[in-house]
Amino acid sequence: MAQLEQLTTPLDGVVARMRVLDAALPRHDGVAVFNRVYLAVTEAIDRCVDTGGFPDVRAASTLDVRFAERYLRVAEGGRPPACWRPLLLFRRHPGVRPLQFALSGINAHIGHDLALAVVDACRTLGCEPAELEDEFELVGDILVSAEERIREELMPGPDLLQVADPLTHLAGSWSLERARDAAWSAARALWALRGLPDLAEEFTERLDAAVGLTGRMLLTPLPD
Repeated sequence: MAQLEQLTTPLDGVVARMRVLDAALPRHDGVAVFNRVYLAVTEAIDRCVDTGGFPDVRAASTLDVRFAERYLRVAEGGRPPACWRPLLLFRRHPGVRPLQFALSGINAHIGHDLALAVVDACRTLGCEPAELEDEFELVGDILVSAEERIREELMPGPDLLQVADPLTHLAGSWSLERARDAAWSAARALWALRGLPDLAEEFTERLDAAVGLTGRMLLTPLPD
């Protein structure tokens, strides 16, 4: 396995770990497809941090690292939450197309991991979610731009029959912007429930299961 490069910031560390995964995973593996997408996004966020694009660099770095670590624990062999299991199960299925792998990974990471990462970051920084909203929105803007490129790159080439392609309908049924809005609401709810651990755990489990169900639908095998 490739060696981790010399690191200068926590974000450099997560970028290096994603590059190790990129070198190690078979190119058409479903996790590899998502990892390439997320690596490009994280590199863009790292550049934004380096150039002062975030109003609070420490807050942005903390949120992004907590966010990435939840994916990396799964990709590096940790116990996966329900939201990641469909991608791990179908990662080598010949009837699942690259765009489906990418969207299923984004769904799990935004729909479940992002909400928990906001809570993780708030605990680390000793702040309220509202104090991270600017960083949350800027990260979301980078993700939305990346999703647009992903759809352009991984959708089949334009032709007269593309509108009838099942992938067109499947991909159109999911929205990153709606998932991002839901993640912010979930983060605020979890923060409000932090003094009620039983309810917080139940909320997290139900969120995980719901996001996993969406991810499984996104991975419906399609005909060639």
